[in-house]
Amino acid sequence: MKILVVDDEQDVQLLFRQRFRREIRNGELKFAFAFSGEEALQYLEAHNHEAVLILSDINMPGMSGLELLEQIKKNFQKPPPVVMMITAYGDRENYETAMRLGADDFLTKPVEFGVLKEKLKAIL
Repeated sequence: MKILVVDDEQDVQLLFRQRFRREIRNGELKFAFAFSGEEALQYLEAHNHEAVLILSDINMPGMSGLELLEQIKKNFQKPPPVVMMITAYGDRENYETAMRLGADDFLTKPVEFGVLKEKLKAIL
């Protein structure tokens, strides 16, 4: 499964590669990283939106994760990627907005990787 992680904090790349080392080595998961909403859209367009799952931070400079979610659901429908939103703020407003825009799931930071792995197994 190809996963696109979108977060303006670049250290998330190392963190995901460490936490999913075994799955990457076994060829179960492949990760791509974008550090802004704009970069994520460029990646999806350039790679024929091959990502099956998109994990996106909500609070990013420039295009927010919610704006990115809206663009993904509008422009990348076939096949539709699963989109999980991630935020440090577990507030009801962000949750409701994300769900209204079509988010498939919602996670809070710090990400509990055990929970995320269980969610990924359900998708596989």
